[in-house]
Amino acid sequence: MSLSSALSIAQSALMSTARQTSVVTRNVSDASNPDYARRIAVVTSTAPGARSVDIQRVANDLLFRQNLSALSAYSGQNALYSGMDQLNVSVNGVDNASSPSTAIANLQQALQLYATSPSNQNLGSSVIDAAKQVVRSLNEGSKAIQDFRTQTDGQIDTAVKDLNSLLGQFQDANQAVISGTRSGTDVSDALDQRDALLKKIADYVPISTFTRGDNDMVITTGDGTTLFETIPRTVSFTPAAGYAAGAPGNTIYIDNVPVSAGSGGNTTASGKLAGLLQLRDGVASTMQGQLDETARGLITAFAETAPSMPNAAGLFTWSGAPAVPAAGTLVNGLAGTIRINAAMDPSAGGSPTLLRDGGANGAAYVANTSGGASYSSLLVAYGDRLDQPMTFDPAAGISATSSVSDYAANSIGWLQGMRQQASTAADAKEALAQRSSEALSNATGVNVDQEMSLMLDLEHTYQASARMMKTVDDMMTALLNAV
Repeated sequence: MSLSSALSIAQSALMSTARQTSVVTRNVSDASNPDYARRIAVVTSTAPGARSVDIQRVANDLLFRQNLSALSAYSGQNALYSGMDQLNVSVNGVDNASSPSTAIANLQQALQLYATSPSNQNLGSSVIDAAKQVVRSLNEGSKAIQDFRTQTDGQIDTAVKDLNSLLGQFQDANQAVISGTRSGTDVSDALDQRDALLKKIADYVPISTFTRGDNDMVITTGDGTTLFETIPRTVSFTPAAGYAAGAPGNTIYIDNVPVSAGSGGNTTASGKLAGLLQLRDGVASTMQGQLDETARGLITAFAETAPSMPNAAGLFTWSGAPAVPAAGTLVNGLAGTIRINAAMDPSAGGSPTLLRDGGANGAAYVANTSGGASYSSLLVAYGDRLDQPMTFDPAAGISATSSVSDYAANSIGWLQGMRQQASTAADAKEALAQRSSEALSNATGVNVDQEMSLMLDLEHTYQASARMMKTVDDMMTALLNAV
């Protein structure tokens, strides 16, 4: 081997070692970055004594796809569970303290107490006050639900704008990958950026990807709708200024294809958008229906009756009074408009004795025809009606036949059951997302101990190359001195 060849080999080794060292250093510096994939410096021989270093990025497509799927599932489940927690407190209060069920139970107690002493007008006023609390609970609960739907609508709008922004950023990253691939430069950083954006996009909608020539990537949603191909597809949504009970929410469109809401406590929603749609149009709307049916049940239970006369709204009334709402039929928004009959409300100039005697709708409805101050039959009848089965609209999501008091309690049970399912599923899906992320990190991330061991090997290689160069230098010096 000539001295010049030896010198060339030593120089090539030093350059290769320096390149490898820079890669290892970069790996160590980005070891804590969850979006960084480990780089490997592969040394190849291109000619006798010559070396080149090729930078390769570690990837595992199968684990990456599983991680994206797990992230979408957890995001949808978490959006549902968090929203249900907020909705529960807004409508029912802490420990259900302000729920219609609690208020109805208090009304029953006040009614029973008044029935034991019908001549005590203070007890009559207490019943009216308890009834007002029931009305307040229903009115405020209905308003809280509509405010929640409006707030959720705003969250959907923000999420859609964020998703469109991410797709725009993805376009830039994808173009950088394509350009770098065509020019033969290292595109590892651009690939890291693109994968990081995919994780963020998967937080909003479930996605599937495939790669074409020049590393060009196409994104579709879980149902096959194109989300990105060369350019981003438009994700559109028009938020509503406010909601009335029973009003449907606006739809999210991806490339003019509607996004479907999730269903169930262990929701089928994958991605935040589907979870928010389920909250707005599923959970919240069902709760509104249950409040409306509770209000209808109360109007029916306290309706005044008379021979040959239609039932008429009594203690609780509504906009359609004096008629009583049709049996078993949901009246949208009734919980927000139910009120106390002014004829029985002392603060409005009425008298609680009409609750005891009847007659708020005229003389034909008077039950205490003798005018006895100890008459309690009507009060007892009202109390019994609260515990008697009646027909409810199954569209509200719970049993079609129940008493009013049980129906209000079942409404709480329905929400608590959904929350329990959502909580359990959220824990399971969070664990799956974490495990899949850890598996991906173990396969493609940086192990600092491994990198430091490699660094020591490179240091030894560098020392050997340096000694070789010094030896060649000494030999050439000796040769020149001899000449």
